[in-house]
Amino acid sequence: MWGWPLLIMLLGTHLWMTIVLRFPQRHILKAIKLSVTKDEYSTGDVSQFSALATALAATIGTGNIVGVATAVSLGGPGAVLWTWLTGVFGISTKYAEGLLAVKYRVRTKDGTMAGGPMYALEYGMKAKWLGILFAIFTSIAAFGIGCMVQANSISTLVQSSFNVSVHITGLIIAALTAVVIIGGIKSIASVCDKLVPFMAGFYILGCIIILTMTASTLPATVALIFKSAFTGHAAVGGFAGSTIMMAMRYGVARGLFSNESGLGSAPIVAAAAKTRNSVRQAMVSSTGTFWDTVIICAMTGLVLVNTGVWQQGLKGAELSREAFATIPVVGPLVLTVGLLTFVFSTILGWSYYGEKATEYLFGKASNMPYRIAWVIAVYIGSVFPLDLVWNMADLMNGMMALPNLISILGLSGVIVAETRKYLWEDNLDAVDEAEIPMIDR
Repeated sequence: MWGWPLLIMLLGTHLWMTIVLRFPQRHILKAIKLSVTKDEYSTGDVSQFSALATALAATIGTGNIVGVATAVSLGGPGAVLWTWLTGVFGISTKYAEGLLAVKYRVRTKDGTMAGGPMYALEYGMKAKWLGILFAIFTSIAAFGIGCMVQANSISTLVQSSFNVSVHITGLIIAALTAVVIIGGIKSIASVCDKLVPFMAGFYILGCIIILTMTASTLPATVALIFKSAFTGHAAVGGFAGSTIMMAMRYGVARGLFSNESGLGSAPIVAAAAKTRNSVRQAMVSSTGTFWDTVIICAMTGLVLVNTGVWQQGLKGAELSREAFATIPVVGPLVLTVGLLTFVFSTILGWSYYGEKATEYLFGKASNMPYRIAWVIAVYIGSVFPLDLVWNMADLMNGMMALPNLISILGLSGVIVAETRKYLWEDNLDAVDEAEIPMIDR
C-alpha cells in the first residue's frame, strides 16, 4: 500500500497544491502568528491554537524519532533532505485539508462541530459512499497507529529503561488516557494546549544542545546530507550503501508518514476550531506540518547523522538510542522524555479522530462506548506484541489517504476560490456569513 503509487500520489498532490495555491509556504510566519491569536469573531468548539495543538499531539510521535532513524538507516544521510522537502511541500496539502474541513463542517444536534474528509466528500463532492469508506478506515487505523502501537512503544521503552512491568505501565497509561478523553474534545484540547508546547520545546532545545556540543562537525554533516540526497552513498562501516532512489524513497515515505499531510486525520480536529473563515484555520493547520517535519524531523536527522552512528549498520529505534547515547546525560534524557510525551500525546489526539469517524458512521450514541474501548485498547497494546497491528495500521492509513486525496483534488477549485477571496484579496479578517448546516446526528 505504501509503495511508489501512493507516494507519487501524495507527493504529486503536495506539488500540485503548492502550484495552484501560489506557494502558500511563503505565508508561514503570518500563519504562525494567527495560530497564537485569539479569534474574537469566530464560531467553533475550541480555539485555533487548541485545534492545532491537538493535531500536533496526534502528528508528533514515534515517526519524528524512530521514523527518521529508519529513513537514515535504509536510505543514508540523503534521506534527511528528502524528508525535509516532503514537509516543505506538504504544508500546501495540510492547508487545503484544513480549508475543506471548515468549509464543509456541520453542527450536530448537541451544538458541537463535526467535519473532516468524510463531510467534504459527502457535502462537497456528493460522494457519501467515499465518506463512509474514509470513516471506516479511520476508525480502524486509529486503534492501530494511534493507540495500541503507541502504548506498546511506551511500555517497552519504560521496561527496557527502568525495568518496570508492561502491565503496570499499561494500567497507568490507560488510567491517564481515561481521565483525559472521557471529557471529549475540550478536555483533550486543554491537555494538549499544555503538553504539546512543552514536549516540542523540550525536544527541540535538547537537539540544539546536542548539536551545539558537536558543532565542529555540523557543516560537514549538512554537506554530506545534501550530497548524499543527489548521489546516494557508498557502503561505509556497517552501512550497506544506498542509491539516490533509496534516499528519496525512504526519506519521502517517512516524511509523509510523520507529518500526515494528505492522510486526512488533522482536518477532523481543524473543523472544531473557532475561526471566522476557512482560510484562517487552513493557514493555522499548515503550521502543523512546518513544526512536525520542517523543524522536528530535521533536528532529529541532523543529530542522527552528526553523531556518525548511522555507519554502524543499526536500524530504527536502535539507531536513535545509540545516536542520542553518544552525548552523556543530555542525549538519553532528550530521547526518553521525547518519546514518552510524543507517544502519549498521539494516543490523545488519535482518540478524537477515531471517535469522530465512528460518530459519522453510528451517531453520537457511539461516543462513550468508543472512549471505553479506546482505554481498554491502550492496556492491550501495552502488554502484547503488535507486529500484525503495525501492518494493519499501515494498510488502513494508506486506505485513508486515497478518498482524502480525491476530495482535495476534486475540490481544488473550491480551495483556490476561498483562498482568493480571503488571502489573495487581503480579506483575512472577514467573517464568513454562511450558515453552518445542522444535522440530526
